[in-house]
Amino acid sequence: MSEHTHQHAHDHHHHADAGPRLVGALLLTLGFAAIEAVSGFWSGSLALLGDAGHMVTDSASLGLAAFAVWLVRRPPSPRHSYGLGRVETLAALLNVVFMVLVVVAICVAAINRFLSPTTINGEAVTLVAVVGLAINIGVAWLLMHGEQTMNTRGALLHVLGDLLGSVAALVAGAVIVFTGWTPIDPLLSLLICVLVLGSSLRLLREVLRALLEGVPEHLSLAQIGQALAAVPGVRSVHDLHIWTLSSNRIALSAHLLVDNLAQWPEILAAARHELLHQGIAHVTLQPEPAAHPVRWSPRDGGVSSPAAGERSP
Repeated sequence: MSEHTHQHAHDHHHHADAGPRLVGALLLTLGFAAIEAVSGFWSGSLALLGDAGHMVTDSASLGLAAFAVWLVRRPPSPRHSYGLGRVETLAALLNVVFMVLVVVAICVAAINRFLSPTTINGEAVTLVAVVGLAINIGVAWLLMHGEQTMNTRGALLHVLGDLLGSVAALVAGAVIVFTGWTPIDPLLSLLICVLVLGSSLRLLREVLRALLEGVPEHLSLAQIGQALAAVPGVRSVHDLHIWTLSSNRIALSAHLLVDNLAQWPEILAAARHELLHQGIAHVTLQPEPAAHPVRWSPRDGGVSSPAAGERSP
């Protein structure tokens, strides 16, 4: 089995595992969203309605994530030679943007509730929030025990936000029952929005880095270049590029200036072994003889020594 085929089979196994978890989470979330929405309107609780809104967005995000998993499982084609792994990154981006819009809507509603307080049925809020909390814990458990791609993390972000919303609704209901202080309802809604927004922005930064083909945050271009230049037989490294294909696949391409082209099979094996330790399996390396180096310009986007690493002859 070729490395490409093995890698695709490995990704297919993980995505096959993620699909049923996402669908199960979708069914649980969508079913309870309707119950919570009706209860929120009946009780007059903004925290409960906000929680129901999170549930609806959770359902949309889980559906989008499940659809992305189905697309990612499709094999590479002549038009998409890398496959459709980048779809999960796009799904994560849509989920983050969707979540930010929901946070803004709930903040506006909370401010309006401060300005125009209404009567809230604390007992109903507490009861429904307890059930919602149990549902959210179950859904979060499903997603956290599967593969953590950017796609599933985007969906999990919605679920965790909703879990916090259930906690807020539960606390609000209890406070209203025992004290009658209704401002706790929109106040907790704003607090949850701040927490969810912070997580959303962190994931957004990671998604944008992948879409812009930036070097993954846990890798160093300079260190990897120096490691390649330290391989016996390699004089220097240039045109080094590292980018993310999908959550589980990192690609690398580089030009290696070598002392002797006859040693290239051994050099290639050593270089690939070094990169595999860095978690980089999709590699394209081009040898260039040191006796007749290829002329190149940094303006072409390449990276040369010392950034990529160079060893003195």
